[in-house]
Amino acid sequence: MTEAKYLKIARIIQNRIKDGTYQAQEPLPDQEALAQELGVSRLTVKKALDGLERKGLLYKQSGLGTFVLGDIPIQTDHDTSASVFSGLQEEIGEEKITSDIIKFAIEFPSEQVQKNLRLKSSDPVYEVLRLRRLEANPFVLEHTYMPVKLVPNLDETVLKGSIYHYIHHNLGLKFGTAYRKIRASKATAWDKKYLEAKQDDPILELEQIIWLTNGHPIEYSTSRNRFDTRNYVVFQNKDF
Repeated sequence: MTEAKYLKIARIIQNRIKDGTYQAQEPLPDQEALAQELGVSRLTVKKALDGLERKGLLYKQSGLGTFVLGDIPIQTDHDTSASVFSGLQEEIGEEKITSDIIKFAIEFPSEQVQKNLRLKSSDPVYEVLRLRRLEANPFVLEHTYMPVKLVPNLDETVLKGSIYHYIHHNLGLKFGTAYRKIRASKATAWDKKYLEAKQDDPILELEQIIWLTNGHPIEYSTSRNRFDTRNYVVFQNKDF
């Protein structure tokens, strides 16, 4: 999988923030200037800046530009934005994330999956259970349902990489809306087996439904991780 241009630009800007090229509370060069310097479109720069804003590295002031926020004392390496939908490989790095396929099947949906994905009982779905590893260590246990009619030709090669990359780049589909619910849970037998969770370890579960821009639900899934491996954060950059 080829890394998206906006991710490369985001990494360049993030490195400049880290090395002090761009100082805290100081404005960045405008998007047009960055686009010319880095040899990309203004849209690519905007997408990179939006991603860095969600991470809490930047903030925007209407009519003034984009500024470097600086260090956030409570931020940790385990933090990930609750509003990122690019997939783990793009978010963290293709070279760091691998996938163990625990289950991959085509079946008819349960009543709950029918309701969540607006399907008939005769509409086949993929059921995918994957253990995502971060640098070979158990990271996230993903349980995903997708309609076969919307995601044709899904196979193990795709599952070993990024499903979202396949949906966006190979199928040309775009996400439009998503609803996410984040809650604490007790460790299950699967969490103990695949996430190496202990009996009393709290588990963080993210349950979500994702719709395409045309309004069709394309994914219902849950993602579970141990309390000590991943946090979900929201960066608020509005008057409130």
